[in-house]
Amino acid sequence: MGLYDRYLATRLRMSDADLPETVALVITERDLLTDGAYTTLERFFDWAVQYEADTVVVYVSVLDEDVVPTIRRELADLRAPKPIAIRGPDDETVADAPIQISIGLGGQSEFATAVQKLAEDVEAGTLAPEDIDEAAVEDHLVFPTDPDLVIKTGAERLSDFMIWQSVYSELYFTDVNWQNFRRRDYLRALRDYQERQRRFGR
Repeated sequence: MGLYDRYLATRLRMSDADLPETVALVITERDLLTDGAYTTLERFFDWAVQYEADTVVVYVSVLDEDVVPTIRRELADLRAPKPIAIRGPDDETVADAPIQISIGLGGQSEFATAVQKLAEDVEAGTLAPEDIDEAAVEDHLVFPTDPDLVIKTGAERLSDFMIWQSVYSELYFTDVNWQNFRRRDYLRALRDYQERQRRFGR
């Protein structure tokens, strides 16, 4: 760990502010095509667990569903400090695990699919329209976890990701591309989180 990294780590430890319990990372299939992308992801897991994250969520946004099997095979070989569960766009359920990796076609597609499945349940008579609530929608999302902190690499803009889940999350954007993402970038995200006052929509 370099001098600047140690400085950031010391600031985090000295702060009275909480660290995020659930951290989400948003990357794209293009990010995973770069050299060392999966090694960086393994390091990200280590950093998150080291800095007290109970749950780590990785949302891999894909444009082409045909690449999902290849990405899934690569992700299945990852080394991590805690158990990993991987969920693709066609999976109905996912095992509960501290590290959740979800592969999806984007937030709008995810939400549209959830609405379609709810409509099918109503048509089949297994769900009454008046019983459709937030919990019912969440049951049909690629993953229902609401993160405390969402980290988006590569651009400082809101993209089509985690539309439902991140409504009360703290969003951290960095123009650092995924292949260049380092420990210090993660520590900066945590420090930024500590300096915010969370309002949860209030």
